[in-house]
Amino acid sequence: MKILFDFLPLALFFVTFKLAEGRKAAAALFATEHFGFMVSGGQVGPEEAPVLLATLVVVAATLAQVLYLKLRGKKVDLMLWISLALVVVLGGLTVWFHNETFIKWKPTGLYWVMALTFWGSQAFFGKSLIKAALGKEMPLPEEVWRRLNWAWVGFFAFMGLVNILVAYNFSTSTWASFKAFGTVGMMIVFVLGQGFYLARHLPDEEPAAEEPKT
Repeated sequence: MKILFDFLPLALFFVTFKLAEGRKAAAALFATEHFGFMVSGGQVGPEEAPVLLATLVVVAATLAQVLYLKLRGKKVDLMLWISLALVVVLGGLTVWFHNETFIKWKPTGLYWVMALTFWGSQAFFGKSLIKAALGKEMPLPEEVWRRLNWAWVGFFAFMGLVNILVAYNFSTSTWASFKAFGTVGMMIVFVLGQGFYLARHLPDEEPAAEEPKT
């Protein structure tokens, strides 16, 4: 259930964008009537309406996630706090300036901030954030945790770069599809690879002691 909760804003962004993209004129009219006060000039055009509406939805969904967790007395993960800050700032700029470039930078901003966080924790404090999250369940050598931490640094840096390459070299529609499916697929492949790596270094379970013969 947690993975569905984490990816809910992304799913809502994609669905909203695709629905509005198929009805651009109606989407522009709806956006102008209901959200024109949030847009510079007060008018939303057909070409910009899909990404504007999708941006508003993802901002609302991310805010709702944080509020839900806080009201339930649960911990809000660092990644969600960073995502909220970026989506509010960059999403707000996208809406006000009618410019989809800002929201397209949001995934890259999130990935690169996370890469810096993982790098800084290891480089300056000698602490592996992966170990902090999984160390109690998996007794592994320090070198293994260190390698995993650097692997996440590289992965987040790579993901941020790929997002920018897609955003600037393909249409917004293609970018939205990549954001919804491509990044999720890359994340799954990386996590599976990490799982195989962890399995190689987990200590063997001790055989159960034989019961004494009577």
